[in-house]
Amino acid sequence: MRLAGRTALVTGATSNIGRAIAEAFAAEGAHVVVSGRSAERGAEVVDGIRARGGRADFVRADLDGGADASRALAEQATKALGGRIDVLVNNAGVFPGDTTAATDERTFDHVYAVNVKAPFFLTAAVAPAMAEAGGGAIVNLGSWVARLAVPVGALYSSTKGAVETLTRAWAAEFGPRGVRVNAISPGVVLAPAPEGAHPAAAMMRGTPAGRMGTPEAIAHAAVYLASEESSFVHGATLDVDGGRTGVAVIAA
Repeated sequence: MRLAGRTALVTGATSNIGRAIAEAFAAEGAHVVVSGRSAERGAEVVDGIRARGGRADFVRADLDGGADASRALAEQATKALGGRIDVLVNNAGVFPGDTTAATDERTFDHVYAVNVKAPFFLTAAVAPAMAEAGGGAIVNLGSWVARLAVPVGALYSSTKGAVETLTRAWAAEFGPRGVRVNAISPGVVLAPAPEGAHPAAAMMRGTPAGRMGTPEAIAHAAVYLASEESSFVHGATLDVDGGRTGVAVIAA
């Protein structure tokens, strides 16, 4: 129960990594706000957490990059959690995989709005309140493609690079006031598919892990960064990527 008595807001928590983080936080004793666009999927996550004895509530939010949307989520989540947010996980994001030449301006603006502007203004709404309450933890979701380039997805990669830079900047800004800010950089992570191997699995060849990761692997890292076990960790990006960015394995 490493998060007993804590409250947490997890964005994009109705599927994949966000859902796994919300479930892991609740299993460790936190009262969690599950946030996302789909009320149906949100209710499914909340019902599952409650069925296992955890505490969770759903707050619908469409984080389109507007400051008003981020502030509204912060206010509603704070109310649902009894007046404070101890942990914020900026997980919500969109992933268009087009090449640079195939990306239009509307897509560019949308991806930056969701992946960078929304967490920027949500952090702006939550971090000062955390500091006033005595401290807290913010966990941002980056990506391995922010540092190991691939031929497609330049737009998405650049947004995750921005998130990792913001992580360090926010650690400098809010760390002295008791708010720790860190990031997780996942590798290729997908829930197991019954139909067999996913095409993305090829991107994990030549790594020590030799396989895709699971959402639960990222959730374990998020629990660590949200808990007091990481009290001396500030401005770090934790690679949970099977060794993708740091190690090359040459098969015999």
